[in-house]
Amino acid sequence: MTDFWNATLYDDKHAFVSTYGESVIELVEVTKGEHVLDIGCGTGDLANTLHERGAYVVGVDLSANMIEQASAKYPHVTFAVADATSLPYAEQFDCVFSNAALHWMKEPEAVATSMYNSLNNGGRIVVEFGGAGNVETITTELIAQIRAAGITYRDEQFPWYFPTIGQYTTILERVGFRVAYACHFDRPTPLDGEEGLRNWLDMFSGSLFDGIAPHVKERVFNETVAHSRDKLYKDGTWVADYKRIRIVAYK
Repeated sequence: MTDFWNATLYDDKHAFVSTYGESVIELVEVTKGEHVLDIGCGTGDLANTLHERGAYVVGVDLSANMIEQASAKYPHVTFAVADATSLPYAEQFDCVFSNAALHWMKEPEAVATSMYNSLNNGGRIVVEFGGAGNVETITTELIAQIRAAGITYRDEQFPWYFPTIGQYTTILERVGFRVAYACHFDRPTPLDGEEGLRNWLDMFSGSLFDGIAPHVKERVFNETVAHSRDKLYKDGTWVADYKRIRIVAYK
């Protein structure tokens, strides 16, 4: 599998991912000495925050680029490359935490089962991810410009999974979780700088351009930015139309 993640760009221009994740950590209510698994840990900022609050943390991500950066930044935290659909853990954690990652995982029932199996009895998941309608303005325009450029696009190429709250909680209940808290909310998200949307496209839509000539990709990005300006550029700032789901559920 091609690793499209640019860990340096992620840290430099998309620090908001971890910043917003701080409020999700508050829901963890971590107790000193608890064992926490951070799924889709990225470059490790939130795993380190959990560590600083007294948890024993393991951070996993499918991207070797991200894990390499996380390990360099936080050598005192354990990180590993792992696929969330088949985690190698059995009743080892008190909490599974995940921020801005589950919407990249298009086999949600396998991920839910893997999270469930990783938890001790009575353990919990605390997660936030993109829900239905997330970045819909951006992705609709991007796909339109991909097709306008003569690039073949099929719906199954869409790299994200943005469920409704009912769809995801039903999956969790089916694998055995008791859902204690769930909400789906709008979170307009400012992007960094004049090139904010351009950097967002570069960071998050790379898999759509596998095998596409760089100059064609650049043209698609430029057209997407130009056609999105009226909708998403407000008072000198790009604001992405994020919609998030937060869930706390128990094994």
